[in-house]
Amino acid sequence: MTPFERLGMAFLHRFGPEAAHGLSLMALKAGVAPVPGLRTSPALATTVAGLKLPNPVGLAAGYDKNAEVVDALARAGFGFVEVGAVTPRPQPGNPKPRLFRLYEDGAIINRMGFNNEGMEAAAARLTRRCRTHPVPIGLNLGANKDSDDRAGDYVAVLAACGPHVDFVTVNVSSPNTERLRDLQGPVALRALLTRVLEERESQDRFLPVFLKIAPDLGGEEIEAIAEVARGTRLDGIIATNTTLDREGLKSVNKSEQGGLSGTPLFEKSTRVLARLSALTQGHLPLIGVGGISSAEDAYAKIRAGASAVQVYSALVYNGLSLVDDIVRGLEVLLARDGFAHVSQAVGTARGDWL
Repeated sequence: MTPFERLGMAFLHRFGPEAAHGLSLMALKAGVAPVPGLRTSPALATTVAGLKLPNPVGLAAGYDKNAEVVDALARAGFGFVEVGAVTPRPQPGNPKPRLFRLYEDGAIINRMGFNNEGMEAAAARLTRRCRTHPVPIGLNLGANKDSDDRAGDYVAVLAACGPHVDFVTVNVSSPNTERLRDLQGPVALRALLTRVLEERESQDRFLPVFLKIAPDLGGEEIEAIAEVARGTRLDGIIATNTTLDREGLKSVNKSEQGGLSGTPLFEKSTRVLARLSALTQGHLPLIGVGGISSAEDAYAKIRAGASAVQVYSALVYNGLSLVDDIVRGLEVLLARDGFAHVSQAVGTARGDWL
């Protein structure tokens, strides 16, 4: 971190996590947050599910829930940015407090509950975003907590916001909306993806559709998801969302309910990623997320089978300069191992995680 960024991070950590999150959004809106700028190279620029990425390091959903700072994030060094999750109707989410730092573990627990301003607000902001930057912008689709037709919710958000983004993600893996993870079962998942992909086909351009899955899945469940993905011609899978596991945690907030992200998630999420990579044999693009806090972590995800990666929780502790550190570090690691392009490294060490 630069001295200015270090000072800013120290200031933010004087506040509770959710208040600090809001302040960071305000800083980006005001243009006072230090951003490293976009870095790309012939070794890093890649294509995933038809998306041209300047580099393979993206921002995971959850930070910019309402598409408030899309243009600022596109200048922050990420190769792609995912906003949301967005639901059809606005909803406040779960009662506060609902976001917790676990300093000793380098982790976060959240039980936000898809708090957002709804698809109309998100669509209005996405309509106004700058379209001249080279960074693809995606949207995480969610369902309202009290919905009787959750598949219909995903379709509605896609219809409202799809024309204004470059990809969408079907989020069936948040642990903070009751029974949402039930949609990962093969019958429900096939029905959901069929409806979403039908809506995608009704739009006048190709829009990649990804599926975001949980890390708390058994081998047979992962196999079933891979089979559904093949059968529905899904464009890719994001592995993984947060975990309910609490094994080995040390922090005082370790028993808080919600999804755990950050360093403790790295091994579990990477094993799920490698399993999917083995099942799909490179025929389905995978995006690795969960516990990445260094270039070495990102490289391990890529070698386990990810064509690109996403970060979020580590930014809470390391700031936006971490993005540039990871991107630069990936270049060094690829060159060290004799890879001329990041795509050549994908899946080359998946066996280490199986």
